[in-house]
Amino acid sequence: MQGASINITMSHAKNLALDQESVKQSRDQLFAKKRYKISRFAFDESVAAVFDDMIRRSVPGYQSILQMIGHFCDVYARPATRLYDLGASLGAATHIMAEAAADRDCLVVAVDNSEPMVEKLKITLANPATDVEVVCEDLLDTPITNASVVVLNLAMQFIAPEQRDGLVEKIYHGLNPDGILLLTEKISFEDQARDAHMTELYYAYKKTQGYSDLEIAQKRTALENVLICDTENAHLDRLKSSGFNHVDVWFRVLNFMSLVAVK
Repeated sequence: MQGASINITMSHAKNLALDQESVKQSRDQLFAKKRYKISRFAFDESVAAVFDDMIRRSVPGYQSILQMIGHFCDVYARPATRLYDLGASLGAATHIMAEAAADRDCLVVAVDNSEPMVEKLKITLANPATDVEVVCEDLLDTPITNASVVVLNLAMQFIAPEQRDGLVEKIYHGLNPDGILLLTEKISFEDQARDAHMTELYYAYKKTQGYSDLEIAQKRTALENVLICDTENAHLDRLKSSGFNHVDVWFRVLNFMSLVAVK
């Protein structure tokens, strides 16, 4: 249900301790067979069922990104503040943020507008290291308050471009002084030749992960006008114009980049 939320605390976590094998991720074969009509990509039940495998095989360095999110949370999470995972999907970053903020009286707020994703996330959060609130809503509608850490992990690219400035400004105003925004995105390049070259290298990487030419082509079609990339400069300009004091690139591989912006 849109707008619904669930508070998961240590006191009643055992009531949600379902066997996590029930949500074990299947191998991503969504585009393995020839499709004569390809629908727009959506985070529906079929995607939720394979999402963990999909993202790990589609994003180079994904595990390193998650580990570094934990590191940044360990350094920047302040006691009695909120940590937001916006576009949480199945909560890979949520889990790591909760572990990093253990014993700091923090609340981790995990937000996603996909009901299938949220339902699986609730199951995996049977025993969080700190309080977690899972909210099923559009992250554009989520108020940001008393925040020390906000994470947008491969989520901005699915927000309409004209709404991105407002989202970053909202996050900036909701962060406490010295709070951080961690942003990971697939990016495009201003130089067309470089963009084409990086795209070619990326598809070659996906082949090493077991994806066929057919799968790559069909998913690309499904994502057209759904996943819209910004350039690195567009991200930097947006963050700086919103008021962030320090913005640094802390990860880059092929056409993926992670930024930390400090208020």
